Amino acid sequence: MNGALQYDYTAVGHVTVDVLADGSRRIGGSAFYSALQASRLGQRALIVTRGLAREIEELIEPYRGELEIEILPAEQTTTLETSGVGCKRRQRLRAWAGPLPEDLVLDTAIVHLAPVARETPTRWRGRSSFVGLTPQGLVRTWPGQAGEISLTPLHSQAVHRLASCCDAIVLATGERSSCAELISAARAAGALIAVTAGPASSTILLPDGTELELYVAALENPSDDLGAGDVFAAALFVGLTEGQAPGPAAAFAEAAAATRLQGIGPGAIGTRRAIELRRSAEADRSR
Repeated sequence: MNGALQYDYTAVGHVTVDVLADGSRRIGGSAFYSALQASRLGQRALIVTRGLAREIEELIEPYRGELEIEILPAEQTTTLETSGVGCKRRQRLRAWAGPLPEDLVLDTAIVHLAPVARETPTRWRGRSSFVGLTPQGLVRTWPGQAGEISLTPLHSQAVHRLASCCDAIVLATGERSSCAELISAARAAGALIAVTAGPASSTILLPDGTELELYVAALENPSDDLGAGDVFAAALFVGLTEGQAPGPAAAFAEAAAATRLQGIGPGAIGTRRAIELRRSAEADRSR
């Protein structure tokens, strides 16, 4: 690939307003959490999103020195009412910024397609060397109950188009059945699939049909796990592009997620040094 790329890591997806159970508002969205983790791993990180620029800029201001953001204009910002933790988390889609265009031009080593609610494109232009996907926002059901937004499932043709361009996909174990078609097509195209399971062992599905089970160290009652899966994905994608084998890259990603779980909010996302120290400590305990 000729010439230096403009960014190391570009996350494509909605930055959201997360309205928590106590009524407080926090910046959220897979694109935000993953890009911030990538930045703290030393990557030149960019978020491409859509929403109300003034609102997003206000939310992201505390982190503005760590990453770049491109905001395509919309009349509203995607807004989620969020309650619960882990498998008991519930989110209602109260506002939607609309889809991102199919003609985005990206100049980046890593493209991370990070949809919240069907917004990411299935094609784009430009240069990239690695494509990662967190498909939660493609397969979640948004039924459109009172005061909520209704979104239709992704078409099968679009699923296969995405699968054919992915190098790695990260999803939660609860999404595995709804992503079966995507997983099958992506593995056939040579992608690595990581299936996370919260406090249980993660599974790495390799393109050759084999699997790796990844040890997960126990954590004491994490109170806030928003973005932990996105942090895992970002660390995994960065590790793989740095040349780590799947096993070590996934172990690094687990340590990144565990570091995030030790605190509250995006500020708890770890630096490379903090993650590597945790990884070393976990390796010592497992011996």
